Amino acid sequence: MNTFNILLNGNLQAGDYIGFTFFTGYMSMLAASVFFFVERGQVSDKWKTSLTISGLITFIAAVHYFYMRGIWLETGTSPTQFRYIDWTLTVPLMCVEYFLILKPAGAKGGMLVRLLAGSILMLVAGYIGEAVSVESNVMWGIISTIGWAVIIYEIYMGEASKLVASSNNAAVTEGYKVMRWFTLVGWAIYPIGYCMLPGNILHGLVEGADFTKSSPVDLAYNIADAINKIGFGLVVYTIAKNATAADKAKLA
Repeated sequence: MNTFNILLNGNLQAGDYIGFTFFTGYMSMLAASVFFFVERGQVSDKWKTSLTISGLITFIAAVHYFYMRGIWLETGTSPTQFRYIDWTLTVPLMCVEYFLILKPAGAKGGMLVRLLAGSILMLVAGYIGEAVSVESNVMWGIISTIGWAVIIYEIYMGEASKLVASSNNAAVTEGYKVMRWFTLVGWAIYPIGYCMLPGNILHGLVEGADFTKSSPVDLAYNIADAINKIGFGLVVYTIAKNATAADKAKLA
């Protein structure tokens, strides 16, 4: 179905599955923000900042999804610039979450710098490959993957991994394992979507798509964003709640 047959006066129409995911992404992440901010009062002081960051991640994403939904409904084109602005703010904040939950175990600033550097490389290279130099998107995709690999190395084999291995906080240890699964498996959805770009290795799967009007890349990105940002925040919330309960039990 032609994109412009399902866009009518800027309103969401039946059959516009990409528009539907923009809308549900906006609503679900806004609801998650309210939840994280409200629940912030239910955890001990040392975890309040972590929940604040979780709420900011989903709130920033919700605001961007509101604008991206509008662009999609009005023009039928992919809001690539808004998407990368969102990621530039939220992905580094997700890296900050790793630092915050491991700070009581002795996390140093160098760990945070490495995580942030990896995220910036991943995002800048990805944007160049998707919006600036599309004809070279394979090369930029490889560079972007190197940034992601820096993060994966840090949380599986680097300082972050060593700190959690030495931690005696069961809530942090268990939650950390789930968080890094989101980063390893959940974030893998993004390169799959990226590889569907014209000239990339999975473009043949969607060869009939008109990427100037309707992109399956947006469908993959929208689903991944909702799962990863909300899920990541819920893991942080679980760590905070369990750690708070454990601290109260020790004082009882």
